[in-house]
Amino acid sequence: MTERVLIFAGTTEGRMLAETLGSTGVEVRVCVATEYGGSMIHENGLVRVSSKRPGVEGTCGLIEETGCRTVVDATHPYATAISRQVREACRRTGAEYVRLSRSEGRGSHDPDVITVPDAAAAAEYLDSTEGNVLLTVGSKELDRFTTVGNYRERLHARVLSLPSVAERCAELGFSGRNLIAMQGPFCEELNYGMLVQTGAAYLVTKDSGHPGGFEEKLRAARRAGAKVIVIGRPEEDGGMSYEEVLEHLEGSLGLSIRPTRRRVSVVGIGMGDAEGMTLAAMRACREADILIGAERMVHAPGLAGLADGKERLAEYRADRIKEFLDTNEGHGKAAVLMSGDVGFYSGARALLEKLDGDRYDVEVLCGTSSLAYLCSKLRIPWQDVHLMSSHGRSANTAGEVRRNRRTFTLLDEGGLASVCAELMEYGLGNVTVAAGTNLGYPDEKISVGTPEEIVYMDPKGLCVALITNPEPDTTFPAGIPDGMFSRGGAPMTKSEVRTLSVAKLRLEPDSVVYDVGAGTGSVSVEMARVAVRGCVYSIEKEPEALELIKGNSRRFCAPNVVTVEGTAPEALEALPAPTHVFVGGSSGNMRGIIGSVMRKNPSVRFVINSVTLETIRETMECIEELGLIEEETVCVSVAKARRAGSYHLMTAQNPVWITVCRGSDE
Repeated sequence: MTERVLIFAGTTEGRMLAETLGSTGVEVRVCVATEYGGSMIHENGLVRVSSKRPGVEGTCGLIEETGCRTVVDATHPYATAISRQVREACRRTGAEYVRLSRSEGRGSHDPDVITVPDAAAAAEYLDSTEGNVLLTVGSKELDRFTTVGNYRERLHARVLSLPSVAERCAELGFSGRNLIAMQGPFCEELNYGMLVQTGAAYLVTKDSGHPGGFEEKLRAARRAGAKVIVIGRPEEDGGMSYEEVLEHLEGSLGLSIRPTRRRVSVVGIGMGDAEGMTLAAMRACREADILIGAERMVHAPGLAGLADGKERLAEYRADRIKEFLDTNEGHGKAAVLMSGDVGFYSGARALLEKLDGDRYDVEVLCGTSSLAYLCSKLRIPWQDVHLMSSHGRSANTAGEVRRNRRTFTLLDEGGLASVCAELMEYGLGNVTVAAGTNLGYPDEKISVGTPEEIVYMDPKGLCVALITNPEPDTTFPAGIPDGMFSRGGAPMTKSEVRTLSVAKLRLEPDSVVYDVGAGTGSVSVEMARVAVRGCVYSIEKEPEALELIKGNSRRFCAPNVVTVEGTAPEALEALPAPTHVFVGGSSGNMRGIIGSVMRKNPSVRFVINSVTLETIRETMECIEELGLIEEETVCVSVAKARRAGSYHLMTAQNPVWITVCRGSDE
């Protein structure tokens, strides 16, 4: 025998419950208050919708006609009259009455929120105030507010976009610029925009909970400086959450209703316009019962017609998304929206690491990345483009542009000017910058020019850049001839020793390195060119040498060299933990330097250069006393030929000991 359930809906939870029951073979009759509410529910062979208000007698007739043993009241928390009628009909017919209650919105009891018992009390309060008001209480309550002085000018009503509703509002005196007709729930930005546009000093709302966008209203009002007046919820006896109703129906109907794993679609929506979205992305958004993502994502232009009436959660942080999904089991299908493609500097990776595969059926749907979109607009293939991002992170853009013919980067708002300034400062003024702003949106703009031409653009909105270097430096990053460095009177490690020392450090692209006693910065520069995505801290106590380090960093396009003035180990205290350390000069503080570094990272790798016997002796004593692992010590003696008449004579340089050691991994 097929089970039958009667649902009084009109809320997001009611629609979700109807579709969930219908998908498990239960015959569902759904009653909603308006035809518009009925259009939000997908009818099929098992789910039928009625947009009539049956009253007590009509509800009794429906229960007897359909043979429903269970009636679920999933009406709005403020629809108390309907709830009373449904409860009375169940009492008369003997059907089970189940109340699906919506939890209160977060912030409804905040001290800065003014709570009143009903619409009449809200109108009475407003009558004693001045300033414009945005009413978001529904059209049925508007007549209560016609008692407010000068209400036709002061009050702005936001209601459903139905002709009958707009006509009723006009009869009450709400029309023209004082009437907003749109389907909610609304995001924070849209609420904020309406409050600013109407000049509202007050926002009047009901506590519609999270599904009704209550928290978004509160946040928007605080930003706009508007006071919030909340019409308190009517008192309610009992009631269950959505998850509790599902569990109850499973027991009473003897069915397995809740899916063992809920579907989560991580969706790349491209640039956000409909033309750039894949069919798979559209399908996932259409089938989802909630859309989650950053504010811009959940209200992207391409979602028009796909997300009407759906619940939306403006949240991009992976831990918060997981927390919401874990505690709101009523959402059987969720679509988490990501800008561009999910595999290119996306939040998808962090989210996928957090979602439990036993609990969620996760699908990942790719989208058009901003890289592919911009390159197609420029008619440039991108298989040889180096990819990076300086959006919300530090990045060595100039260092990457130096060694790549084409470099693509995501940018923060205002980041384009910083990148162009960096390119000019580090000798890359001849490159071409193609900057794309608000790609895929009506105000899309693509500008091409030199850094000097682009630096003053100051684009508003999302920005990316494709930078073309006609003469990339693809040479080995170390082994720079000594004569190419500005030296002044500062000591400098010679080229051969410098190259061998950098090689023995075994740097990685993202290494964090200390150069203690940096001198001219020659070693710092070569290390920075190897660890191009990392950072080199050049510690030097002499002011003249510090200026040389800065100049040499600019000359060899190494913006990831950071000068630190002071004497080690004191100058090391505020620095982040290093992965590698080069010591070219210790000023007799070898023990303190090694000890300070080891406290930050016990497994750090050292390369220590010694020119005097005293330094090599101190180094060996530190290795033994501090428990370091010595890998090798080599003595390098370099002699270079110089012309003497028709002959070449060899001129020897001082021998240098290169000691390689590391901390213990234990």
